[in-house]
Amino acid sequence: MDKNQIREVIARRAALELKDGDVVNLGIGLPTLIPNFLAPGVKVTLQSENGLLGMGPAPEPGKEDKNFTNAGGGFITYFPGSATFDTALSFSIIRGGHVDVTILGALEADEKGNLANWMIPGKKTPGMGGAMDLIVGAKRVILAMEHTTKGAPKILTDCNLPLTAQGQVNMIITEMGVMDITPEGIVLKEIHPDFTVEEVQQATGAKLIISDKLIKMRS
Repeated sequence: MDKNQIREVIARRAALELKDGDVVNLGIGLPTLIPNFLAPGVKVTLQSENGLLGMGPAPEPGKEDKNFTNAGGGFITYFPGSATFDTALSFSIIRGGHVDVTILGALEADEKGNLANWMIPGKKTPGMGGAMDLIVGAKRVILAMEHTTKGAPKILTDCNLPLTAQGQVNMIITEMGVMDITPEGIVLKEIHPDFTVEEVQQATGAKLIISDKLIKMRS
């Protein structure tokens, strides 16, 4: 798979985790593709840390409005009934447990449900943003990420990079499969047909528990 195919596989599968009526916060990058693959009849309300509820899709080229952007600076549109408010209220929504699902990218994740997604020591970083609030405030935390970086595992026994949060990740979706984080460890429950269990394990820096109900990755 090329880069675009990998991103589409992950986004398509992640979209299946969203239910009609969910309030959802999507991280920057790959997660922003997810609304393109929602099942017919599934309508979610997208929330953004900069004070938006009810975002629509990206505008058509030439119709961008600099006043309408998401937390990542990308241009957006609004659905009827949407709302804007200050950042303080936006984070009250997040911290108050009113976001059903957040789907984020990650630099690293581990078998304990820890997440590192905000900095690599020695490299310039804009800061953590709203990730730390989302991870502890959302009812469910899903990571949508590539399985490796330049061949190196991103799913580990223990994260090496500075953590964003501890023990908060519920699920990891990569181009290789779908994994649940459990008290026993990382359970591989779906596998992409292009890969074998052995290949997924080889690309993972933690011991996988293979579900006895392992199925083909849904899309």
